[in-house]
Amino acid sequence: MKQFSKLLTITLLGGSLILSGCGASRTVKGGGIGAGAGAAVGAGVGAIAGGGKGAAIGAGIGAILGGTAGAIIGNKMDKQAAELEQIEGAQVEKVNEGQAIKVTFESGILFATNSSTLNTASRTSLDKFATSLLNNPDTDVSIYGHTDSTGSDAINNPLSQRRAESVYNYLLTKGVSGSRMTSDGFGSTQPVADNSTAAGRAQNRRVEVFILPNAKMIQDAKEQAR
Repeated sequence: MKQFSKLLTITLLGGSLILSGCGASRTVKGGGIGAGAGAAVGAGVGAIAGGGKGAAIGAGIGAILGGTAGAIIGNKMDKQAAELEQIEGAQVEKVNEGQAIKVTFESGILFATNSSTLNTASRTSLDKFATSLLNNPDTDVSIYGHTDSTGSDAINNPLSQRRAESVYNYLLTKGVSGSRMTSDGFGSTQPVADNSTAAGRAQNRRVEVFILPNAKMIQDAKEQAR
């Protein structure tokens, strides 16, 4: 398991953050974050793992002044999401009101049953994923493995961790810096579908990757907005 200190609890400094419109782009919602919360929305960049039906990881945008800086960050995240959507086998979603990107790889694409060894098809997908990460260096990456409920926690927990680590280690070989990545496993604790059906279990066997703006992206956006 590889955990780094950049998984920080988000501290809200001013007001509550309420954004609507699920179809809005990251650019629009980024502007809302910058303008709606006043002088500062949060301190630092954080990620908090959600529970239940695959609740999204929250990404904090810290010390952004005004709407322009938030819109700059949102635009960058939109562009990267468009790149990622071209990868076969990757499901790309907007999370945390568009301020982060969630990429889900089904374990059927990545691994054989009860295995943490990457298959040939998944390596092709991860090659393209790594290229996108290298093209967008000002982001942090959190990788999480999940299993279905078949088997005990003694089996599922380490299996989910090994799967996340396999993705982490493969991205390392493609030049993605370990300083911007974390990996962990949640076993069967965060299902997104019904474990009583084969189709549901297949959905629950997955690796999720969250892409978050890092401190440099935030600082650059603040300077550009001046």
